[in-house]
Amino acid sequence: MAAIETTNLTRRFGEVTALAGLTLAVEEGALFGLLGPNGSGKTTTIELLTGQRAPTDGSATVVGHDPVTEPMAVREAIGILPEREDPPSFLTPREYLTFVGEVREVDDIDGRIERWAERLEFDGVLDALATGLSEGERQRVMLAAAFLHDPDLVFIDEPLVNLDPIMQEQVKAVLSDYCERGNTLFLSTHYVDVAAELCTHVGIVEDGALVADCDPREMSEDELLSYFIAEVGGEPPEVRA
Repeated sequence: MAAIETTNLTRRFGEVTALAGLTLAVEEGALFGLLGPNGSGKTTTIELLTGQRAPTDGSATVVGHDPVTEPMAVREAIGILPEREDPPSFLTPREYLTFVGEVREVDDIDGRIERWAERLEFDGVLDALATGLSEGERQRVMLAAAFLHDPDLVFIDEPLVNLDPIMQEQVKAVLSDYCERGNTLFLSTHYVDVAAELCTHVGIVEDGALVADCDPREMSEDELLSYFIAEVGGEPPEVRA
């Protein structure tokens, strides 16, 4: 069964087409990666699927609901981590996550916050103002917020940004474990190595259109990189430090 389905999903901003007739299906339990260079339509896709924007044309269903006509039903069932989203600077991580938990009507909010803080190693700054946190600590707080209510589906835009190599490995384990429990993850990235290592299925986008799809488990990272370059052209994507 598909957790996400789109048909001819299109979004134009004036004369600019940010997404051009995207048709795809993401099965339940998949760790799906939308891979493409910057400006290829990845973030716009997430905005349309999560009800933040309405499409110019086409349609989508997310966990059985239409993001346009049933946006609240979609948002209740999903978690979202936009790229470079930070907790409010005037709150501590504990205060922010408590607010998220109350809005999401989470049981045992305090316990869940403690567990996620320990798992993502920001328990030492739980009561520090967010304005004083490092970029990596803020990213980890936002990851916890996306998963706090144990949603069926999570959207993440560039999940490893601002994280050091050790924490990247821990976050990868969190994402893989989440899908192994039957949940679905929609991951947007322009890093081929992230898609190759984490994803069970990859869709490649360029200029707002889906140009290819593949199973990275059947390819080496170098093969996926070559495939990516062949489909989108130009220079290889950047390599993470």
